Amino acid sequence: MIITRTPFRISFFGGGTDYPAWYKEHGGSVLSTTINKYCYINCRYLPPFFDMKYLVRYSVREETKTIVEIKHPSVRACLNYINLDKGIEMIHTSDLPARSGIGSSSAFTVGLISSLYALKGQMTSKRKLARDAIHVEQNIIKESVGSQDQVAVAFGGLNRIDFGGETDFYVSPVTIENGKLDAFQDHLMLFFTGFTRNASEIALEQVKKLPDKKIELKTMQQMVDNAIEILNGNIANITDFGKLLHESWLLKRGLTKLITTNTIDDIYEAAREAGSLGGKLLGAGGGGFMLLFVPPEKQQRVRERLKNILYVPFRFENLGSQIVLYSTQDFS
Repeated sequence: MIITRTPFRISFFGGGTDYPAWYKEHGGSVLSTTINKYCYINCRYLPPFFDMKYLVRYSVREETKTIVEIKHPSVRACLNYINLDKGIEMIHTSDLPARSGIGSSSAFTVGLISSLYALKGQMTSKRKLARDAIHVEQNIIKESVGSQDQVAVAFGGLNRIDFGGETDFYVSPVTIENGKLDAFQDHLMLFFTGFTRNASEIALEQVKKLPDKKIELKTMQQMVDNAIEILNGNIANITDFGKLLHESWLLKRGLTKLITTNTIDDIYEAAREAGSLGGKLLGAGGGGFMLLFVPPEKQQRVRERLKNILYVPFRFENLGSQIVLYSTQDFS
């Protein structure tokens, strides 16, 4: 039996520049971190006592005799890609809901690929996990998704990720002292808006508009450099990070009408009135989790103003996708 634990991610800046249609020509950069909320994949070879060959459990239960019958696109694609010759049982559980902007689809794919390699007795690097997940999602399933989520959740940590060039992506950990890192985290608040959406549909609309949004995307990419300068600077100026988030949100919401809604705008403005310096919807947009940058002394006021929305405490994590249990089976 294999159990993998893969973190979800929060993307701060550069989202949109991680689409291959953009970075293969212009390059791309994002600043993101993984958090201590996880996707768990429990996977084992299915014991030879059942009529089915594949038992897959997530929000639904699937029992099939062939891979092609499996309805879950990532499970079906990963099984074909890894090419296992035995049947499996796979159980998925999660700390946070799917389709909510925290990279849940890629965390699932990365965790499943890691589990399947482990079942075959193969160790794999974080880079290969990320590359394989990108290949499965973009080339096999053919979803309109970027490349940042797969890299972020495979590697873990607070990173700058650059896209393009011969290596496709390069991960640079953001190295700041613990005191400053704690202060940075203490300014962040996460709220669940209660809406979920299909990120691929919104992303497809964004990709169509890429040729018309070059100025906006180049500005959003430059904000990655600006944000790192703030983190490297005097801790007294950490609030500039929140102001930059606000500028980025104003740019992002102009990429396509699908990114925000009147309800989302009302939530964001209410938070701003209560003391938030900036924030954003996580992921492609349309709903899910909202990240806010709020000075600690104003956070209670923001929580009271947003009392009808679920507040989700979190901290950063640095480990990325891990195998937390490896136990061999023997039915021969």
